[in-house]
Amino acid sequence: MASTAAGKQRIPKVAKVKNKAPAEVQITAEQLLREAKERELELLPPPPKQKITDEEELNDYKLKKRKGFEDNIRKNRTVISNWIKYAQWEESLKEVQRARSIYERALDVDHRNIALWLKYAEMEMKNRQVNHARNIWDRAITILPRVNQFWYKYSYMEEMLGNIAGCRQVFERWTEWEPEEQAWHSYINFELRYKEVDKARSIYERYTLLMGSNWIKYARFEEKHGYIAHGRKVFERSVEFFGEEHVNENLFVAFARFEEKQKEFERVRVIYKYALDRIPKHQAQELFKFYTVFEKKFGDRRGIEDVIVSKRRFQYEEEVKASPHNYDAWFDYLRLVESDADPDTAREVYERAIANIPPIQEKRHWRRYIYLWINYALYEELEVKDPERTRQVYQACLDLIPHKKFTFAKIWLLFGQFEIRQKNLQAARRGLGTAIGKCPKNKLFKGYIELELQLREFDRCRKLYEKYLEFAPENCTTWIKFSELETILGDTERARAIFELAIGQPRLDMPEVWISYAQYELSIDASDRLQRCRGIFEEGNKGLRSCEEKEERLMLLESWKEFEQEFGSDTTRERVKKLLPEKVKKRRKLTAEDGSDAGWEEYYDYIFPEDAANQPNLKLLAMAKMWKRQQQEEEDDDDDEEDEEDENRGISSSISISLAASPSRLNSGATERAVTCPCHSSRATDPSAFPMTARTKSEVSC
Repeated sequence: MASTAAGKQRIPKVAKVKNKAPAEVQITAEQLLREAKERELELLPPPPKQKITDEEELNDYKLKKRKGFEDNIRKNRTVISNWIKYAQWEESLKEVQRARSIYERALDVDHRNIALWLKYAEMEMKNRQVNHARNIWDRAITILPRVNQFWYKYSYMEEMLGNIAGCRQVFERWTEWEPEEQAWHSYINFELRYKEVDKARSIYERYTLLMGSNWIKYARFEEKHGYIAHGRKVFERSVEFFGEEHVNENLFVAFARFEEKQKEFERVRVIYKYALDRIPKHQAQELFKFYTVFEKKFGDRRGIEDVIVSKRRFQYEEEVKASPHNYDAWFDYLRLVESDADPDTAREVYERAIANIPPIQEKRHWRRYIYLWINYALYEELEVKDPERTRQVYQACLDLIPHKKFTFAKIWLLFGQFEIRQKNLQAARRGLGTAIGKCPKNKLFKGYIELELQLREFDRCRKLYEKYLEFAPENCTTWIKFSELETILGDTERARAIFELAIGQPRLDMPEVWISYAQYELSIDASDRLQRCRGIFEEGNKGLRSCEEKEERLMLLESWKEFEQEFGSDTTRERVKKLLPEKVKKRRKLTAEDGSDAGWEEYYDYIFPEDAANQPNLKLLAMAKMWKRQQQEEEDDDDDEEDEEDENRGISSSISISLAASPSRLNSGATERAVTCPCHSSRATDPSAFPMTARTKSEVSC
């Protein structure tokens, strides 16, 4: 820098950038690199070829190359490719000793490098240094015994040199390490190339026992060399080796096809059936396929059906194993077994099925299950013809059912019918009596009574009906059937007494008894039968007035109407006609489960004339109460007289309008609009319940 006279440093002038706007064409680093590559700016020219003319120049060249290789090795000793290139360069110069030295130095650096051992051994073999190569392979398989490539190349070298014993020794050393399957097959193929069948067999034997596989290849080896008995023995040993827990589909297929080639068709069937009984269905698709093909080729119709049945049995086995409480699957399985298998097999499946007791003691869970017992008992009785075992099945089922919570009348009745078929009447009665005493049900009583009716034991039927009515006095059908029994037996008084007892029951408000009673009286050949029948209808109509189900009362009136049309007069018909209800359509508000409004629905209701005449005018009562409440509010509010007069005028006019319309409503048949005059009705409402003014009372007076 230059100095001024004053001793100050001069600062050089820097050119100022006047235009700082970006250039129109932007150049990126990527673009620069691409253009440099396209123009080949970075390519270096190849070195000039050097021609060596004398030994001195050759030595200089070798020295220079060795120095370069050594420098690369010193920079990074772990790069094995540098060592290999160095050794191959020395080998190209026929400097085998130097190349060997380089490989040894490299092995000291990384003795587990597979490529290094292979290059080293290949160099010795190419230069026909057999003992050196053998030494290298021996060291390699000792240090890295799991590298199969060393064993393959070592055995191949010995076989190519004709050293069969040495090759066999290599394979023996290899098999001691229990290598993969291909190693054993290489050893077997080596022995077969020199016709050593016995030695190949011993290798197969060792391998199959050691690894537990290749039984099929072992058997095919025996078959290929004509040893059929040995091949069959191999298959049999394989089945024993795997057992029933680890069966193999392919093994049985190969065994069956082996026997098929030997024309042993019965053996083939036995093999397929044995396998199908032990292999899961999803693992036996090929087995079913080959079995079906075999039967189509060599079997008859029965054989093909056996294949189909076996396949279906496997499907059902899988279903019941996956879901033991799927009783529908058990039913299908049992139907198949019953149609095809022997009794012992079917009995075994039944025992397995009934062992799956429902986990919850609720009747809905037992409904399907109980039919397994029923089918079991029927199978033992009808198919096997074993009455004693059938009795044991019924008894075991009854002991299993929790009768205190629920029972099944069907089981008790079937047990009793079975004893009847066995001509053991006392046992049947004892069983049904136990059922009625332990867990009475309508169906039990009906079945027991029907049984005694068939035996013509009418006294027992009477006692059973009495017990039945004590158990369920509200059952109208029982009263009717009991009366019909007495009618059949000709005891009219007992039948009439039964009807009288029935209609006197407080819980019995059903019209069937009244109708049956009326029909009974009509059926008796007496002079007053019509009056008795009509009187029963009258009494029934009065008794059913309090019944909530209006359809039942209508049923009685319809039956009465039919009676009068056939046996009555015009007066009686007109009287019954006036009793018939009016069918009206109504609407009611629906409420959802969460309490919200669910809209409205229409329904039909029956309004009986007798009931409508006895009901007060509910709307009139409601209006009167509303008027009284408003009057009280008006008395409390004395601030604004004009507003009070207007309000009273509005309320009075509204009540007047409502009451003026009430005479037309008095004649309506609808329940909610019916009103009875307090002056004339015996069931009139207390007048004090209608707080009205004198003007209002005069408007509703009679």
